[in-house]
Amino acid sequence: MTASSWEEFEQRLSSEEILHVDCVPLAWPPSPEQLQRLAERNANTLATLDALEERRLDLGDDDNPLMQEMLRMDAKLTALVEIVNQMLAPGASLPSRQALRFNAIGAVLPSALLPSGEGLLLRLRFDACRSLPLELAGRPSRKIDESRSYVEFVKQNDATSDAIERLVFRHHRRKVAGARQQLG
Repeated sequence: MTASSWEEFEQRLSSEEILHVDCVPLAWPPSPEQLQRLAERNANTLATLDALEERRLDLGDDDNPLMQEMLRMDAKLTALVEIVNQMLAPGASLPSRQALRFNAIGAVLPSALLPSGEGLLLRLRFDACRSLPLELAGRPSRKIDESRSYVEFVKQNDATSDAIERLVFRHHRRKVAGARQQLG
């Protein structure tokens, strides 16, 4: 763990979220096999989030029958995903929501979440698909203040890192657009 990790984290775009999040202890360092399994699961989770979070333009006034059918299918898919989420990850079984800031390098989160031990597995659950957590191996690297700590993630493969960066960018862009709508 180096100061350069913190500096790189600070220089990159990060997403500030309030998510269902928890941490569990993880033997350190994680084995290459364990990291490979995490990378495969995270690739699936990130692809699912990408597909489910994609926002289409509101074309409700479009008279095109094909566009109307696509909007109906999209609404059905959204309802189906919510049903599956409720079955696989009911709200009562989810960890509490916590404010955190993250990108592909690491995360700043409440220190109270950190388990004892050197390593941890941070599990982030996004509202679009609560049943598939994004699981990131890391270890605490620095205390930010009395209540928050910085966790440096294990170096991701390029595909996973890029997918996390796209997720962060989408969430950031959505927040900026929402803020502009409130002002305008």
